[in-house]
Amino acid sequence: MPPHRSKSEKNDGMAKQLRRDPYEVLGVSRNSTDQEIKSAYRKMALKYHPDKNGNDPVAADMFKEVTFSYNILSDPDKRHQYDTAGFEAVEAENQELELDLSSLGAVNTMFAALFSKLGVPIKTTVSATVLEEALNGVVTIQTLLLGQPVSRKVEKQCAHFYSVEITEEEARDGFVCRVQSSDKSKFKLLYFDLEENGGLSLALQEDSAKTGKVTSAGMYFLGFPVYRLDQTVNSVAAAKDPDTAFFKKLDGFQPCEITELKPGTHFFAVYGDNFFKSVSYTIEAICTAPFIEEKENLRAVEAEILSKRVELSKFETEYREVLAQFTEMTTRYTKEMQEIDELLKQRNEIHASYTMIPPSKRSSSRSRSKGVSREAKEGEVRDRKHSTRDRTKKKRWYNIHLKID
Repeated sequence: MPPHRSKSEKNDGMAKQLRRDPYEVLGVSRNSTDQEIKSAYRKMALKYHPDKNGNDPVAADMFKEVTFSYNILSDPDKRHQYDTAGFEAVEAENQELELDLSSLGAVNTMFAALFSKLGVPIKTTVSATVLEEALNGVVTIQTLLLGQPVSRKVEKQCAHFYSVEITEEEARDGFVCRVQSSDKSKFKLLYFDLEENGGLSLALQEDSAKTGKVTSAGMYFLGFPVYRLDQTVNSVAAAKDPDTAFFKKLDGFQPCEITELKPGTHFFAVYGDNFFKSVSYTIEAICTAPFIEEKENLRAVEAEILSKRVELSKFETEYREVLAQFTEMTTRYTKEMQEIDELLKQRNEIHASYTMIPPSKRSSSRSRSKGVSREAKEGEVRDRKHSTRDRTKKKRWYNIHLKID
């Protein structure tokens, strides 16, 4: 007779059977890039977000399915595990979630900020309200001129939108949009596609990273594949093991989906990603025509980084093998040292056993000899004191009283 299963266990079993292929859920192919997967996820997450759909249970289930699928495909390790062995190889409990801070209460936001301060990596997503306003075309857009930086302050979980006009020649020469914050605030640099209805849909996103005394983020459209480094990839596993942190350091080095911009108007935004305070920042758009040498240097450095990533993968295997041997040798060293010390101790005890004196007498004679030597020393001290005292009492010749008639 089969064992009785609880209602929750039955529901979990049905859920596992009804799980759809993550690629199918997000509407992407198995060869999709990380950026294509992110773009698909953001569009679907916005469509089924609970804030937008009220109490619709169908939309809520879809939002969970979309988030679950993205959590698998956004992690290179979990994506590889799923591609090779399916859902069973993926631990759903360990999936990282992207938090929409604008939807959290004050207490939850405080806890998230605390964990972030303690070094726990927390992924955050752009507020659904901001994305919905952009999609409906109700955001205020400021013109950003090439080569003219703009400094402003954006409130937490809000965004400033900018439009940049580039010519055909400028598009061919290359284009860069960079943002930096001197007070090291967290922010996101966003790029939007223009929809047919005049709204804006999120296409690219770059999280700020600390670079020296500032936090910065940039998007580089130079006409050739430019790579971006996602610092959050494998951050939880890396935090637990320094070796993993080293060998996984370049796993987040992935090519951007867009390599160049077409002539026309393009839309960017700076999103305040702080937990409680506003973000002071400076944004600038640049045509890279004068930066020919820098473009070639960037291409060469990124090629070296890709080569290093391949080398790290091979080096990790060799390192793990050597480390295992070193651990084994260290363990053996400690064991051998303990055994040698124990043998030498036994040897000394055997040497001490070669005598006819019973153990009790040996110990008493030792104590007696110690007592005699102690008494002898005390006697010497007493004699020395007496002799010193006698010398002080002896009369000197010049102290003798002579009696003269």
